[in-house]
Amino acid sequence: MTTYKAKDLDLQKLGLNDDLVISRNLSYQNLVLDIVNNGEGHIASSGAAMIDSGKYTGRSPKDKYFVDETTSNDKIWWGEVNQKISEKIFDHLYSQVIEYYNDSKNKTYIFDGFAGAEKAYNLSVRFLVKKAWQAHFVNNMFIRPEPNQLNNFFADFTIINASDVKNLDYKVYGMNSEAFVIFHLGRKIAIIGGTEYGGEMKKGIFSVLHYILPQKGVLSMHCSANVDNNGKNSALFFGLSGTGKTTLSTDPQRPLIGDDEHGWSENGVFNFEGGCYAKTINLDPNQEPDIYNAIRPGALLENVVFDKNNKEVDYSNGSKTENTRVSYPIDYIKNSVFAQGRPSLSGHPEKIIFLTCDAYGVLPPVAKLDLNQAMYHFISGYTAKVAGTERGVTEPTATFSPCFGGPFLTLHPYKYARLLEKKMSEFKVPVYLVNTGWVGANANSGAKRISLPLTRKIIHAILNGSIEEANFKPDPYFGFSVPESLEDIDPLILNPQNSWSSEDEYAKAAKSLVGKFKNNYSKYDLGDNNILSGGPL
Repeated sequence: MTTYKAKDLDLQKLGLNDDLVISRNLSYQNLVLDIVNNGEGHIASSGAAMIDSGKYTGRSPKDKYFVDETTSNDKIWWGEVNQKISEKIFDHLYSQVIEYYNDSKNKTYIFDGFAGAEKAYNLSVRFLVKKAWQAHFVNNMFIRPEPNQLNNFFADFTIINASDVKNLDYKVYGMNSEAFVIFHLGRKIAIIGGTEYGGEMKKGIFSVLHYILPQKGVLSMHCSANVDNNGKNSALFFGLSGTGKTTLSTDPQRPLIGDDEHGWSENGVFNFEGGCYAKTINLDPNQEPDIYNAIRPGALLENVVFDKNNKEVDYSNGSKTENTRVSYPIDYIKNSVFAQGRPSLSGHPEKIIFLTCDAYGVLPPVAKLDLNQAMYHFISGYTAKVAGTERGVTEPTATFSPCFGGPFLTLHPYKYARLLEKKMSEFKVPVYLVNTGWVGANANSGAKRISLPLTRKIIHAILNGSIEEANFKPDPYFGFSVPESLEDIDPLILNPQNSWSSEDEYAKAAKSLVGKFKNNYSKYDLGDNNILSGGPL
């Protein structure tokens, strides 16, 4: 049974009319039919559905709010990431959302599922949406329940997406725009309006898990993870968008646990999601065959440009947005632990990799961090935007995001850093910083970015332990340990100081980047000398 009335699912408590018809947990085949019949999208030559998300082709962080209420207001990390909003404003917008659902003639979809592959810590999640493609998206991205799990299903957290509803009073309420993403942690509910972008639902649940799990001693992480072919030697890959987190963890030689969100409990690492959400801009089937081959019936492409006649996608075309995306169930990656019939979890990680794309050409391709340095770089979360990736970016621009996931942190960054420090110390996990950007010159110089095959070689040397056989020397500016040689890699590339044509230019660029790190870190400095000692020299 897939069609219910609101009263059958106890949705009256949300304010929905008893007789509102609900389409629940439809198959992707039925959802794709609705996508086409509703005029929401098209079918690509690969068989994947294609949609445009309208005005918003990415998240809208300035429109994200948390209700200032008694159960959570003394725990939340208030500020630009988690903006306060009153219960009165929430109630006003909530009433508009529910009125829209009750009055709309369009079909109402529900997806009931789970976030968290470890049963002891999973969250049962419910999504109400009015667009078939949004139902398809969450069906791809979250853990799909077995039929018997839908009996007597109880949602730990509910997101009601009313993307067609705009907040016309936003100026009166001191808000940023007509779009809103508002969480009420006390009532365990969130509402979305004014933006169609599906990532708001995905990252919304991530923000909720970032609130719940650390209070239970579980580290919630914005990272990807994989294991060896024996299900051992798991590795975590932290990194901001564009650093290669998804690409490098989707490795033909190592089964994937998950590509974006994980928890680290007393039992080990577990994936939060049931799917993957990969960037497709400039997708190359030779460089990223696993992702390319996952784009087939059941996958959902967002904001891509395609030929109207044959529906062939042009992945090199970013005219709509550079943030073109595809979502697909995780078992679409054949080399994933889930596709191999195992849960998306593993034992404790044996390696941690911090990925950065340094467009200044200062950081080495790989460096080993001690515990204090790892904490410093975790809180810093550095990468650099490159000219052309965003409007207004004309030269390399440093970007810092605490814990490599600042927009999703609900608690203070130190909460997550202390948990990481505790677990790293307990399980003696080494940490490496890997630069996937430029070495020897900045991105504007015409120099080429470090090649993906070279980075993969470095990653494999970390994971198989051969990097430990290298001789290391301290970096003169950051203090971390840099290998003098590594397999057959050119030693000049390994050491930025030697790879620059001008030592003075290198020193100037390095000192500038050190200053950016220190200025950024001052926002989080609580006077803890142990963490401060891990920063640049």
